[in-house]
Amino acid sequence: MKFSKTFLVALFVGVVMVGGAFSAKADDAWLMRPVEKLGRGITNAAFCFLELPMKWTDVTEEKGSLAGLTYGTLKGVCYTVGRVFVGAIDIVTFPFPLPGCPDDLEDVGWGYGPIMKPAWVVPVGRDWNNFIYNDESVINPAQ
Repeated sequence: MKFSKTFLVALFVGVVMVGGAFSAKADDAWLMRPVEKLGRGITNAAFCFLELPMKWTDVTEEKGSLAGLTYGTLKGVCYTVGRVFVGAIDIVTFPFPLPGCPDDLEDVGWGYGPIMKPAWVVPVGRDWNNFIYNDESVINPAQ
């Protein structure tokens, strides 16, 4: 009987979240912020391995090729492990705001904002040869 109650609660929460996501407007931020947090958690957990090439590139640009191979690899492994844990925390706690994670990065307090910065594994403008983001699909505020 426990399974059926748990299943019904999970089904209800899923229907509410999906139904709300399709009817979301600008004033429905109370619903979309948890959905974004869940998506960010799934992305960070699933694509955490992309931290390795990101850190190789960062360290190579700052300190050179040998540092990129050694220190960049170690830094990438640490960030990969961190992304897995942060993704898991975001997935488990997506319905609830967390302290120190305000929605506005300039603010303080509780919210659905990112725990780790950058919030996504590959931020806009940091992908290689438009592999993740197509240049035509990203709005450039400088234009």
